Amino acid sequence: MRNIYVITHPEATHHVEGVVGGWHDSRLTPAGIRAAVSIAEALRARVPDDAEVEVISSDLRRTRLTADEVAKSFGVEPIEDRRLRERSYGVAEGRPQEWLDQRFVPPPAIGDRMEHDVGVQGTETTRAFAQRVYAAMNEVLRRPCEHQIVVTHGGTLTFVVACWIGMPIDSLGQVNFRASSGSITTLREDDYFHSREVISLGDTRHLNT
Repeated sequence: MRNIYVITHPEATHHVEGVVGGWHDSRLTPAGIRAAVSIAEALRARVPDDAEVEVISSDLRRTRLTADEVAKSFGVEPIEDRRLRERSYGVAEGRPQEWLDQRFVPPPAIGDRMEHDVGVQGTETTRAFAQRVYAAMNEVLRRPCEHQIVVTHGGTLTFVVACWIGMPIDSLGQVNFRASSGSITTLREDDYFHSREVISLGDTRHLNT
């Protein structure tokens, strides 16, 4: 039985400062640090004491700090993978969110959404974003570990889940799996049929205890 717990990092400084995240290397706020502790405690309660555990994380500070807290509770070292980063917003990163909003060109309802140019220099296309996340997740799935914890970002979560359920990249133009900051999404594959389930999406109950 393979279990994957996908963590979206909790509150970071770019959230409260109103600036664009993306690859901007923001850090956790004090509230985010407390939430990271709650995430670690919730996962520690779910995973058996004798289980093999891997923690794989985006390399940005806000995810790495979350991963460090989780990994510490299992006595392991996180594995960094920059391919699990959020979408790059190019020259908009670290600027006020309103700066991006004024220039952002939304994708068409019908047409080529995968290669759409949002009008901001350096922004990743949806296809490029999805391809790197799929590459990271395919590598995770090649490793035989019963309990894997993936620490990533809200936007990246969509492609993590889509890869898990086997959605072709060309079909991702309109898919979106939403999850709040600090959430846990639980994925499970059984040993007999090798069916992949989404047990829960964006669970935040651990943040209210």
